[in-house]
Amino acid sequence: MSEPTASGATPVSRAMQTIRGLRAELAALRGGRTVAVVGVGLRAPGGVADMDGYWRLLAAGGDAVRPIPEHRRQPFGDSWDEVPHRGGFLDEVLEFDAPFFGVAPREARALDPQQRLLLEVAWEALEDAGLARPGGNCGLYVGVTGQDYREWMPGESDVYWATGNGHCFAAGRLAHTLGLTGPVAAVDTACSSSLVTVHLARQALATGECDVALAGGVNLVLSPRATEFAARTGALSPDGECRPFDARANGFTRAEGCGVVVLKRLADAVRDGDRVHAVIHGSAVNHDGAASGFTAPSVAAQTALVERALADAGLGPADIGYVETHGTGTALGDPIEVEALAEALGRPGGAPVLLGAAKANLGHTESAAGVLGLLKAMLSLRHRAAPPVPHFTTLNPRIDLEGTGFRVPDRLEPWPAGAGAYAGVSSFGMSGTNAHVILGGAPASVAPPAGQAVEVTGFEVSARTPAALRVYAGLLAAHLTTVKDEDYPAFAYTLTHGRAALATRVRVAAADREQARAALEALAEDRECPAAEFLDRGAEPSFAGLPRRVLTLPAYPWERRRYAPPAAERP
Repeated sequence: MSEPTASGATPVSRAMQTIRGLRAELAALRGGRTVAVVGVGLRAPGGVADMDGYWRLLAAGGDAVRPIPEHRRQPFGDSWDEVPHRGGFLDEVLEFDAPFFGVAPREARALDPQQRLLLEVAWEALEDAGLARPGGNCGLYVGVTGQDYREWMPGESDVYWATGNGHCFAAGRLAHTLGLTGPVAAVDTACSSSLVTVHLARQALATGECDVALAGGVNLVLSPRATEFAARTGALSPDGECRPFDARANGFTRAEGCGVVVLKRLADAVRDGDRVHAVIHGSAVNHDGAASGFTAPSVAAQTALVERALADAGLGPADIGYVETHGTGTALGDPIEVEALAEALGRPGGAPVLLGAAKANLGHTESAAGVLGLLKAMLSLRHRAAPPVPHFTTLNPRIDLEGTGFRVPDRLEPWPAGAGAYAGVSSFGMSGTNAHVILGGAPASVAPPAGQAVEVTGFEVSARTPAALRVYAGLLAAHLTTVKDEDYPAFAYTLTHGRAALATRVRVAAADREQARAALEALAEDRECPAAEFLDRGAEPSFAGLPRRVLTLPAYPWERRRYAPPAAERP
């Protein structure tokens, strides 16, 4: 029998105290690694420019793949006809608000449209987070692979083409523009790039290298040459349809997109009153190693990846109710991925797990695919539903779902009863680098307060130019018709303190939503408005007493114009 010490403690009680201490340390360590998604910016095919638009496309089972638009063919013209040219194309990628970001016209013409898109989307992500300026101690990780715009270069290169097209400059320019001094890196692991950036950002937050981090990726299809190379590998669908998990799967189609998330440690987000879209509980990155071929996926590596991410999150297989897969729609890749998921998640107990694949809606957005998959999983958690997978009719005979509980939804399906509350997201690179992230919904403890009476006397609104201010005021006035009276303080806070103070700045006196709408409509129509006062540059911020609560508002109205080399100008 254990003898007590003078203090009354026995070896058993001391051991239990040690165990409790170790558990507390582990919980604290995991707490530092638990990361909140507090802001989102995105562009995707189908005219998607925000999370609501993305969900509408996904929930309806929409297919945004189409032939390359005629105005996107220049400067290569008929060369596009020699390669598969159905894809998930954005409408216009050469237009850009260069003056907003301090970019001169000559430099703008040489600037890779991927960098242009990143600047806009990252700015919108910070606006969504209600962070006018994230501060110097902010990290940035950008996934970028393609360099198609180099092929547009007329004649010899100059310094603008050099700094406008290198991968490192995509991250460096964004950090310079935003004034970030934390860790900054461009990441190229092919198709897994943007999900790898989320893992790296999470690590940097956990170790204290930064207090806020931006992570994401971008991909544009600007030349037929890269498509020709992809076609030679046999990975592209000849008919331009991506059919994940289906018996007719014959490859993917290329696509464009951009996504950026703003991340903070969850404890910091709660402390700061941030709006939390979702919570990242675990992540992992590994490599296929000596697989059967350099670009061949590995069941063992993918299984180990998911198991490691689960262990990192402190969760088990039964906790996962949805997986946003890599799902390229290739006859070999899909069966390997599902087999690995079955090993890691599906066999024990056969609990329900729904499988999704955004590539069926968008095409393969390559270096942006991981973050767009992450955003889809966030939406599924928010709506407690899994969108249908377009083009799925008959299961690929190489895929065995028996005993797994896996199901591919063919309609918008509610989160299954008995399914785990968390979602996994996978992204695999042709280079062999794989990433997996474990997501959960926003905890109730950080849900926005409702019904709190807050006195509001007004707000500020600003834009770079008077013309942009008029457009923005019109957008905000229209948006106010959808805002509840109890959310008006959040509207005022977000607009005043969650947006950067730009050159054309107005203070609006408005005690309620209707007064605000009337004043904004007057500004939009350039009518005299006694409630509006234009402020001098450098004027002190107003309405300091508004409590922090972030509300979704219309994005900034970019004043874009087309920047392209002369050979690519429209006739």
